[in-house]
Amino acid sequence: MDDYGTIRIKLDELLKQSGLSKSKLSHRAEMQRTQINHYCNNKITRLDIDVLARICTVFNCKIEDLLEFIPPEE
Repeated sequence: MDDYGTIRIKLDELLKQSGLSKSKLSHRAEMQRTQINHYCNNKITRLDIDVLARICTVFNCKIEDLLEFIPPEE
């Protein structure tokens, strides 16, 4: 799959910048803590647009603040 690049989830950075704890994010975004850890560690293989919308709502951010496309190396 590296032939097409990858998507990096920047949730860990958003948490650090905001000072919000994973526990508070879990409550506000109605997510399980393990799910948040998977997003923070980029262990997600299929993105859930509902989850992404909830995260963006909590952080009052745009999707590009949360996701980054990394093109394939040539």
